Amino acid sequence: MHYNAMHMESQLTVRLPSELATALERTRRKSGRRTSEIVRAALREYLRLGSAGDARPGERVRPLIGSLDSGVPDLTEEHRAYILESLQRAR
Repeated sequence: MHYNAMHMESQLTVRLPSELATALERTRRKSGRRTSEIVRAALREYLRLGSAGDARPGERVRPLIGSLDSGVPDLTEEHRAYILESLQRAR
């Protein structure tokens, strides 16, 4: 769901401790998202109202990264070879 000012129904002003303000600013710069977007996403997550459409693809799968076992011990180092082999088999 994409938000814009015309669809907002309420406004909230919040005072933040400096550590939270610094972390929020750092996240804003790294993500390229507006502060309000980050705060809305954090509130949705905290309140369990998540909307997968608002998150970037990497954010949606972040909990899965590194959690799966392929059973292939050298997949990280040889991923290109495995992909090429898979493509050859598909022909």
